[in-house]
Amino acid sequence: MKKRDAAVIFILVTVTLDVLAMGLIIPVLPKLILDFLGGKMTSAADWNGWFALVFALMQFVFSPVLGVLSDRFGRRPIILLSNLGLGLDYMVMAVAPTIGWLFLGRIISGITTSSIPTAMAYIADVTPKEKRAGAFGMIGMAFGIGFAFGPGVGGLLGGINPRLAFWVSAGLSLANWLYGFLFVPESLAPERRKQFSLRRANPIGSLVLLRSHPQLWKLATIQFLAYTAHNVFSVWVLYAIYRYAWGETTTGLSLMVVGVCTGAISALLTGRMVKWVGEKATLYIGQFCGAFGMFVAGIARNSVQFFASIPIISLWNISMPATQSLMTHRVSEREQGELQGALQSMRSITFIIGPFLFLRVFSWFIDPKNRVHLPGAPYYLAAALLLTAALLSTRIEKREPEPLLEPAEPLPPILSPEGIAATETSSR
Repeated sequence: MKKRDAAVIFILVTVTLDVLAMGLIIPVLPKLILDFLGGKMTSAADWNGWFALVFALMQFVFSPVLGVLSDRFGRRPIILLSNLGLGLDYMVMAVAPTIGWLFLGRIISGITTSSIPTAMAYIADVTPKEKRAGAFGMIGMAFGIGFAFGPGVGGLLGGINPRLAFWVSAGLSLANWLYGFLFVPESLAPERRKQFSLRRANPIGSLVLLRSHPQLWKLATIQFLAYTAHNVFSVWVLYAIYRYAWGETTTGLSLMVVGVCTGAISALLTGRMVKWVGEKATLYIGQFCGAFGMFVAGIARNSVQFFASIPIISLWNISMPATQSLMTHRVSEREQGELQGALQSMRSITFIIGPFLFLRVFSWFIDPKNRVHLPGAPYYLAAALLLTAALLSTRIEKREPEPLLEPAEPLPPILSPEGIAATETSSR
């Protein structure tokens, strides 16, 4: 039990530090790009778009690759290599002499942060099925903590030196790698590993797994709608400035409130909700709450009402872990890495199309040339997507089919089987 606790804590710390490191550079990366371009705002806006696009593309391509590699070689080496690579990458970005070097660093960041699906698979390895939703909820808490404090601390560091945030991010990632290297065991026993396949590692091919079972495909569709709706946060700052005339302090505070609510609800409520009403009910209750919260944000006439929408929207976070837990029940234990990689690739697709979609909707409905003036339109669209997901959630079957376990393939003893893998497997 102690080994499993240490392993779960490591994964939570890994995700928290990864997200915190990403959050640290959010407020300073655009400024650094602007400095490289001599203060040309139009060019800086274009370059920021390319930075965001390449980051999402790298995650789309490499998430399934790392997930399948973790099914073959184990979770531990993939997570450790990603942590080490991320730390070294932030160092490269900290000393980047040109915007080209900075762009290369962003490409590497997109690859190395693709380890989060492997962290999810680790959680699935060491957690009994009935407790996975609560464990995934703790991952949501880690995301919330990272996004709550990362941008705020990054802004303070950026006020001292724009490159300081990159050095701090590098230190966090390298410290996490060292801790994992010294103390964290492997979670996937050798007999549960699966041979590497280019078809499974292909970002398009990996999505085939999501169609392997009708209920799995329904859950994947629900996640796709939810991931797309989440991109409404791409208009958060512009919407608040346009409608409520917020400054940097208020927008930063609002995002911190979002992070705190997300972390608190994910950690304190998800597991309890699953225990009280089950995973399926938790899934659609969360989606309905999210849809209602988005609607409140869209109709909010003042700052107080807009702030009031945040905890309602945040209740949506109980649905994400429930969905992921239901999906892990419908694949074999040897396909958990592939599943999480496929989900991250699907999410990356929404990162590519979502911001453009919501920003275009916002731009069109505030354009004086158009007859309809509806600045809350992006939030109404997000509410519609989540309401559709909620309705689909009610059609998920309660009975969970047992996945067909494939016969184990003989593998050489590449990694030591010591650690929690054998004990956890036998205890289940």
